[in-house]
Amino acid sequence: MINFLDGFPDRDVLIANYKEKKVSMVPDVNAHIHTPYSFSAFDDTEQAFILASREQLSILGINDFNTTLGYEDFSWFGIKYKVFPLFNIEFMGLLKNEQQDGIRINDPNNPGRIYFSGKGLDFPVSFSPLSIEKIIGITTESHRQVRQMTEKLNQQLKSIDGSLHLDFDEIKQRFTKGMVRERHIARAVRLIMEETCNSDEEKKEFLENLYSGKESSADVSSPAAVENDIRGKMLKAGGAAFVEEDPAAFLDLGEIISIIRDGGGIPCYPVLLDDTKGWKTEFESDAEALYKRLRSWDVSCIELIPGRNDLNILKSFVTFFREKGFIVMFGTEHNTPSLDPLKVSARNGVPLDEELRIVGYEGACIVAAHQYLRAKGEQGYVSFPEREIKEKNSEFIALGKAVIDRFLNG
Repeated sequence: MINFLDGFPDRDVLIANYKEKKVSMVPDVNAHIHTPYSFSAFDDTEQAFILASREQLSILGINDFNTTLGYEDFSWFGIKYKVFPLFNIEFMGLLKNEQQDGIRINDPNNPGRIYFSGKGLDFPVSFSPLSIEKIIGITTESHRQVRQMTEKLNQQLKSIDGSLHLDFDEIKQRFTKGMVRERHIARAVRLIMEETCNSDEEKKEFLENLYSGKESSADVSSPAAVENDIRGKMLKAGGAAFVEEDPAAFLDLGEIISIIRDGGGIPCYPVLLDDTKGWKTEFESDAEALYKRLRSWDVSCIELIPGRNDLNILKSFVTFFREKGFIVMFGTEHNTPSLDPLKVSARNGVPLDEELRIVGYEGACIVAAHQYLRAKGEQGYVSFPEREIKEKNSEFIALGKAVIDRFLNG
């Protein structure tokens, strides 16, 4: 694997060439999508880039759970479709004190659980043996849980028809790139339903039997709706196939940040922000307190999925953290069966305004500059002291703009 940035000119040449062009356009960015290497709305990685090209996105970031195996494909298709690739990763961790105190962080349903990303990892990435051991450990534990869910689902399927059966290893081979998640199991059940039922009425009856007599509210003509319904009713807490996660499936936050830095990445906190009722988690309810907590972790990068958020609440929150010198990034996730647009928007499809688009672009520029410097054997972006952070951000933004332009336009 060769990093396309290896052959780029020195930074002074890049920046001088960019300044000569006097570029004013703000490219569209989606810095957080999942691919089939974890679970994704996309059939394959190339489909994401085809759609990104159609929607005229210029920058796209891979953000799979617990794996960097998708990086090579992501780089290859980025070059093919002229969409600059950002190399990211995501983990699930656990803050035990917050769990004990009932404090929700960025998971609205599970106190103490924290999603945490790394941005701009090295490509090709080289983790230490200790980091590799930890990643393998949490993946193994996750597979143990999902395998047990599969066995429980088989008991339900047999009550419908003794010939129906799910095989974990077959699901892994047929539907995944090596990592099996709840959503893959839900997809496999949905396909069994479609293979055994000839009408919508039969499908509804199948789901009702699967749910032990409870009626399904899902539109059986919508694969995404059915898979979400199966996952929610069978695999989540209270469902017949639910298996509680073992604490061994989670790293503590210090371990996660250590792995991200070991891989050359920038630690980044994914913000949930407001729900449809305007509520926030206890951890995120006070922006000033959140800022201080993140800085105590030596974290100065956040990302949001604006499709969850009210535009006005989003903008106020982003403005606060930008004033504090934070890197701010936006994405869409695409880690459900629904194939929604890749262009980032706020809740109900409300477009981001120009100021927010600039914020997202400049955040991507910092990560692009970081990737470039790491490819050249330099340190890249670190969590700078508060008195230096805005000046350093400006330097990285200038370099990142030149790097991205060179990639897109030569």
